[in-house]
Amino acid sequence: MRLLFTITLLFILSNTTWSQDSMGKLNTKDSVFSTRKHIPSTATKRSAMIPGWGQIYNKQYWKLPLVYGLLAVPAATYVYNNDMYAKTKFAYEARFKETNGDPSDVSKIDPLIKNLSASSLQSYRNIFRKDRDYSIMWMVLAWGINVVDATVSGHLKEFDISNDLSLKVQPHFQPQFQQTGISLQFQLKNHSTR
Repeated sequence: MRLLFTITLLFILSNTTWSQDSMGKLNTKDSVFSTRKHIPSTATKRSAMIPGWGQIYNKQYWKLPLVYGLLAVPAATYVYNNDMYAKTKFAYEARFKETNGDPSDVSKIDPLIKNLSASSLQSYRNIFRKDRDYSIMWMVLAWGINVVDATVSGHLKEFDISNDLSLKVQPHFQPQFQQTGISLQFQLKNHSTR
């Protein structure tokens, strides 16, 4: 089993491919990865699985700090709001038990919120729960922005932005209708170089 794993790993990590031409000579190609075509849907799938993986596939490494920064803000607010929600919920329940004659949990209340009344604790508990839920929503939205960015960048990866754009204006005659006119032809790519 280890031998099979080692052979598979070496095969995957090899950068050169070997082949023979029709004369029996051994040819080496530059890289297996250089012949692959860029597929935008792969960037979409990878970015949906792990944030930033689509940007890595698109070779836009500079976007990684932006992606993780965008995801870190709602994650940090979720942690804070969830912690405060748990504290205020416990404090509210302890204050409620205290009004019913059981002050056993009052000493366990966090010192920051110990002096608040039961109605204030209930209000803060609801606010922290709402903010915690909103941070989950913002996290999903940030993840979606990450996927959209990877998809759009993947589609624009092979978009031609060269200066070889041209417009031809020439006279045109339509024999069916016996009409003359002007024809505009846009040439977006130089097909002779392909």
